[in-house]
Amino acid sequence: MTIGTGFTDRQLTDAEIEAIMAEGLGQLDLAGKRVLVIIPDGTRSGPIPLFFRLFHEMLREEVEALDYLIALGTHMMMSEEMICKRVGITPAELHGKYADVNIFNHHWEEPETFHTFGVIPKEEVEEISGGMMSEPVTVQFNKMILDYDQIIICGPVFPHEAAGFSGGNKYFIPGISGIDIINTIHWVGALVSCYAIIGVKDTPVRALMNRAAAMIDRPKHCFAYVEQHGGASGLYFGTPEEAWAPAADLSEQVHIRYLDRTYKQIISVMPEMYDDIWTASKGMYKVEHVLEDGGEIILYAPHITEFSYTHGKHMEEIGFHVRDYILAHWDRFGKYPGCVIGHSAIMSGIGDYVDGVEKPRVKVTLATGISRERTERANLGYRDPASLDLEALKGREDEGILVVPKAGETLFRLKGA
Repeated sequence: MTIGTGFTDRQLTDAEIEAIMAEGLGQLDLAGKRVLVIIPDGTRSGPIPLFFRLFHEMLREEVEALDYLIALGTHMMMSEEMICKRVGITPAELHGKYADVNIFNHHWEEPETFHTFGVIPKEEVEEISGGMMSEPVTVQFNKMILDYDQIIICGPVFPHEAAGFSGGNKYFIPGISGIDIINTIHWVGALVSCYAIIGVKDTPVRALMNRAAAMIDRPKHCFAYVEQHGGASGLYFGTPEEAWAPAADLSEQVHIRYLDRTYKQIISVMPEMYDDIWTASKGMYKVEHVLEDGGEIILYAPHITEFSYTHGKHMEEIGFHVRDYILAHWDRFGKYPGCVIGHSAIMSGIGDYVDGVEKPRVKVTLATGISRERTERANLGYRDPASLDLEALKGREDEGILVVPKAGETLFRLKGA
């Protein structure tokens, strides 16, 4: 049974969050059980410190173990300092008050991390993807989950470039999954296109995630929250599918902003929680719908110096190209991981490849700490961050210029489109 509530005009109070958590956990028989909570890394916002504290207060005396696994997908490992910041404690508390709690990185880079739970047959992949892929997919997850009696997901729901909306079973795939299913969902998302998927509830990628997560033979529940201004405007509890559904409905109301017009230039100011282009590219995805044909999106992030800490080598070899260009040169691109070529296509936006000419609908420009040479070699535009006066650019919407502060979470759409 799903429990929880949400609002479009205010945040939940700490007391309301505590009450929903108490009611949700009260539905589970956890006495003497080993509990693993899956949480987001530092690229997702929201009141994780509050949840961490409440889980400990409500469960630690009842359960045999209360541990955490960070759903890194293929993101960079988190240091102890980063982990403490993520859950809102000091290093002294980590080794003192919370010494009985383990907080694990998901070591996706180590093959021995994984257990194979099954295979999605190629016929099923073909049916779910609408014929876009017809290859079997091996489903692996971090074998750590087999050491626990109960898995609880705790994370936010936002519009997402490949899944439609994040959250729910996305914390399993790609959060703690093996690379085969990760490559599949990203490439399927790119084939459909971010433009068509983002902010849509029912997508082929979500169906693949749900199918793969169903192979996990452990009790699975989820606290799905909808972030707003650092807090939560909604919180829902149930199975991952049950909790995610109303959270996605609320996210559609809270995180999608409808504009009356398109713009010729949009400057997405990226927060420091996005530390490479792999994550900061959300500043492109979330504004693509309100950029006019031939317009320019500038990702302003002077703090970023790498395309990806994980996939950087491949990304610099591939560059950024529209989907049809990649498909036309499959002999070159087909050897690369699907998640990387998918990222390349999604970051480039929709476009065409006609008579040997690549024709992206929009121009993507980086104003980052990545050099002009590397940026242009990757087939992106370059701007020196120092050349942009953000204050002078604000308030110029009538001229077709839009500055988006703290970009990456709100999805912009055109009214009536």
